[in-house]
Amino acid sequence: MKIARSIFLIALLALAGCAMRSDLDVVRRDNDELKSRLFRLEKDLGGVRTETRAGIETTLQDFERERADARKGLADLQAAMDGMKVDLQGMEGKVDDLSLVAKKPADEINLLKEDLERRLTAIEEKLSALQKKMTNLETAQAKPPEPATPEALYQKGLDAYRNGSYAAARETFSRFLEQHPKHDLVVNAHYWSGEAYYSEKNYEQAILEFQDVIKNFPGKEKVPAAMLKQAAAFNEIGDTKSARYVLRKLADEHPATEEGKRAKERLKTLK
Repeated sequence: MKIARSIFLIALLALAGCAMRSDLDVVRRDNDELKSRLFRLEKDLGGVRTETRAGIETTLQDFERERADARKGLADLQAAMDGMKVDLQGMEGKVDDLSLVAKKPADEINLLKEDLERRLTAIEEKLSALQKKMTNLETAQAKPPEPATPEALYQKGLDAYRNGSYAAARETFSRFLEQHPKHDLVVNAHYWSGEAYYSEKNYEQAILEFQDVIKNFPGKEKVPAAMLKQAAAFNEIGDTKSARYVLRKLADEHPATEEGKRAKERLKTLK
């Protein structure tokens, strides 16, 4: 039994040894295969690294070329802009020159216009003076000669009044009073000047002219007429109180005259 058991154990050990060698061979083969795979992987990885490095270098080179091209393009653009600035400055200078050239004729035209205007003004002034002189000459020629006597001058004023030329009548009576202040017809000239103012409805001035007759020529035959007409002028301006006073004075101081009688009648109707 012991021998058989021993033989059995030996056989088991032999089998176990065979099994272990077989397993070891399998492990060795697997190990070799792993090494082979690892080698291939390392080889492939090296190729990838080489390709990657080459691609990166290529990309960097392309980037550098593009950057160089961009720099060159930027430099060209800057040069073009500088050239445009120079051209623009030249154009501005030409425009300024053209402006000066255009302005010069305008200035000359303005100066010529001002000179012509001055000449035209001078001619107009001379023409105006000449026309005035001609008018004066024509007036002097058309103007009738001054009456030779004071009576003729007075009559001229009276004729103008009767023709309705009241301003001309006053102007003539004024000349008469200035030239002949001591003449007997002076009171009449004042009276008819008052009548002319009254006819022009310048009642205030008429009152003053009639007062000149009343005050400065008492006793003259024109005084009652002046008082009657002065009362009428006061009534025209609404001063009935003064009008009534003058009429009453006229009636009291000159009752026998035609004017005094008319004054009494008007006092009855004057309110």
